[in-house]
Amino acid sequence: MQIGILGPFEIRTDDGAFADVPGARLRGLLIALALEPGHAVPKATLIDWIWGERPPSDAANALQQLVSRLRKVLPEGVVEGQTDGYRLRVEPDAVDAVRFERLVAQARNEDPRGVQRMREALTLWRGAAMQDVGLQESAAFDAAVTRLEGLRLTALEDRFDAEIGLGHGAELVTELTDAVAAYPVRERLVAALMRALVGGGGGGGGGGGG
Repeated sequence: MQIGILGPFEIRTDDGAFADVPGARLRGLLIALALEPGHAVPKATLIDWIWGERPPSDAANALQQLVSRLRKVLPEGVVEGQTDGYRLRVEPDAVDAVRFERLVAQARNEDPRGVQRMREALTLWRGAAMQDVGLQESAAFDAAVTRLEGLRLTALEDRFDAEIGLGHGAELVTELTDAVAAYPVRERLVAALMRALVGGGGGGGGGGGG
């Protein structure tokens, strides 16, 4: 099973079919489990994810009913009950957000292949994180979205810096111009665009940010 949350929410089973997971709370539950693949997520954490500061009076029972619904739309045995929580039995790389973080971490420890690894990580994004889940009043959900989007921007900046360092600045001017227009307060993007415009990435690298 493949779980896509870096863009439109998408679940693909092993036979290639798409699984329909209807409703914001059901999707929110699956995402909370998917961000910790193979690990038990405590019930209290899941309740906070799904209902935020307004849990139902019988939150434990409501969560159990939600888990029961999720099990019906996913392959058998994927959602596993634990003593104090639930676990999603999938490989970490089956979740695009988890794979993205792994590739970014590897890219930062690899030279010279790090640029290629960073490109691979960024291609996993198909749009804004969790863009069509619609989970309301969940600070934990909002924080996860903000965190992933922040990691994406930092990875993008790392990639631009590395590519310019390799002398590819001239090829990046259009892409950098679009990025600066979208995120005008990101100083690293502005600095990278200046470097790309001035020297096409050749010559005087390493001058450093502000």
